Amino acid sequence: MAAILSDLRNTIIAGVVLAIVVALILVGWHGEGLNLDHAWWAFFFRWVHVLSGVMWIGLLWYFNFVQIPNMPKIDAAQRPAITKVIAPAALFWFRWAAMSTIISGLILAWLNGYLLDAITIGTMGGGAKMTAIGIGMWLGTIMWFNVWFVIWPNQKIALGMVTADDAAKAAAGRKAMLFSRTNTMLSIPMLYCMVAAQNLF
Repeated sequence: MAAILSDLRNTIIAGVVLAIVVALILVGWHGEGLNLDHAWWAFFFRWVHVLSGVMWIGLLWYFNFVQIPNMPKIDAAQRPAITKVIAPAALFWFRWAAMSTIISGLILAWLNGYLLDAITIGTMGGGAKMTAIGIGMWLGTIMWFNVWFVIWPNQKIALGMVTADDAAKAAAGRKAMLFSRTNTMLSIPMLYCMVAAQNLF
């Protein structure tokens, strides 16, 4: 077991295998759930959407609850371990989790036939459920935009991946932090809307 858990790739493979085993147990036990029909694909993309969203928001909250507040406490000699190794790796997964979340969410909305209703925040039909999911989708889209077009470009400057002087690095770091905090703020009502759409309406 230690050989599996000592390597992240093996751990992920084991997690996927366990998910398949659980799916087969459910199919064998109840005789349903593995018809590769429309409902199964809608479920599959919801699962991918939730997995991606957990990775995205988990890393967003890691940055805002752990890394940013604790960076001033780290000795200057130790900071390169964060800025040259940990932060770039976390930002890789952060931005691609955001991309996977938005793509799987749009596919899910399309498969379930509510993409237009959600994009128009329920004004075309669907009532409170579409208003909730639509607001959640728009908040998520703003957050995705911030990740790819504000946070990531500025983090590349702040972390020294792009040549810049110290003043530009500091300004880019501050801008990335402020937009990351914006996303943290938006994540709270976004998650409320997503859960409300599934459970209240």
